This record gives sequence, C-alpha cells and structure tokens, in this order.
Amino acid sequence: MEPYLGEVVGTALLILFGDGVVANVLLNKSKGQNGGWIVITAGWGLAVMIAAYSVGTVSSAHLNPAVSIGLAAIGKFDPGLVPGYIAAQMLGAMIGATLVWLAYLPHWSVTSDQGAKLGIFCTAPGIRHTPGNLICEIIGTAALVFGALAIPSESNFTVEGWSTGFGPLLIGLLVFAIGLSLGGPTGYAINPARDLGPRIMHALLPIPGKGGSDWSYAWIPVVGPIIGGLIGAGVHHLLFAQKVIEKTTLP
Repeated sequence: MEPYLGEVVGTALLILFGDGVVANVLLNKSKGQNGGWIVITAGWGLAVMIAAYSVGTVSSAHLNPAVSIGLAAIGKFDPGLVPGYIAAQMLGAMIGATLVWLAYLPHWSVTSDQGAKLGIFCTAPGIRHTPGNLICEIIGTAALVFGALAIPSESNFTVEGWSTGFGPLLIGLLVFAIGLSLGGPTGYAINPARDLGPRIMHALLPIPGKGGSDWSYAWIPVVGPIIGGLIGAGVHHLLFAQKVIEKTTLP
C-alpha cells in the first residue's frame, strides 16, 4: 500500500509544482505573468526533483506510467504492480491539478484566454501535425526513460549513496534539458498521467470561460510517451546486457 500512496503523493507534488509554474506564467495578474519558457521548463525540472526526493524511498518515484511500463518491460519492475502504479499516478495527477486550480482561484475569472487556461492543465502542439507530434513525444520520453536509467547507474557513482542522493537532482536537470531542447513542438508531456489526469480535471472543474479540453489531441501525449518509454528502456537494456556480456568474457 505504501508504494501506491507514494506514487499518489509524488505525482500530486509533480503536478502541483509543474502545472503551478505554468499557471504563474500564463494567468492574468499573477506575479509571475509572462515569465517565459525558461521559467516553465525550470519549474518542471524542479518539480520532478522535488517529487523524486519526496517519495523515492517509498515507491522509487516512477510518477509516470511510461516509466512503470518501460521498467516492467525490461524486467526491472514487477508487471503485477503496473496497474496499481498507473492508477495511483492518475489519482495524484488529478489531485495536483485540483490544488493548482485552488491556489490560483481568483485568477481564472480575470483570464480570458481559453488556450492559456487549458495549457496550464495539459499540453497542446505548436503545429497540429499528428505524425510529427507523436514522434516528438516518443523521442522526448525515450530520452527521459533512457536518461533516468542511465544517470543514477552504479558506473556513474563510485561512492555508496551518491546515486540516491544526487539521482533526483540530475533527473530534474534531465527534464529541464528535455523541455529546453524538445519541448517546443508539443509542450513535452512525456508522461501520460501528467497530461491526462489534469486534462480530466480541466473538464470537470468549474473554471470560468475555460472552453473545451481538446480531447481529439489527448491520445498523443498518452500513446507517444508509452511507446517512447518502451524504446528508451529497451535501448538501455540492450546496452546494459552487452556490458554484462563483455565483462563475463574478459580473460
């Protein structure tokens, strides 16, 4: 039960700080209004770091169905736990989105831009191009999962405990880098729960003048990250397996 609760809390924190920085930049009369893309990408990177430090020792801080599925596919996570982890991540994402709505409660009614309101909760492409949007999400999530496996590996940390101590910080920087380099085309969901959970809350919450929730696009930030997570985990597994073979064949 504790790992599932950890995923709920961790994903809620991820969305609270991640969607929160977008709200700060986009909503009218916010102190951070017009802060720009660097503020948003930095905020999301820090959100991942904070969430990972908070629940990493409880649930390993997957916080992302694409991570859970990818790890299960290469034998690094019990497949039987995947449905529960995904449910917990979705619930946490919905809670986090609701907290952002409450934190900025007076600002929704003074913001007329429906796209900005939706963009606080979920992603949308700069140019609607289904193959291109899907490919971008696949590439971004593959980079995320590959990096999340590679960065804290034993080969990068020779002192015991450094992987755990510095791992979340470095994963946060990885997400920052993905946002800076690959976030432009689609807003880099790279996480089905991060996009779908808040999108559901956008549809359900009484947000003044909110407009539609863009359900015709909603499948791309779900399917793309899952495919990308499998690719990223698979590539890492192939490299790791080859390394093991080389070690065992050395004279």
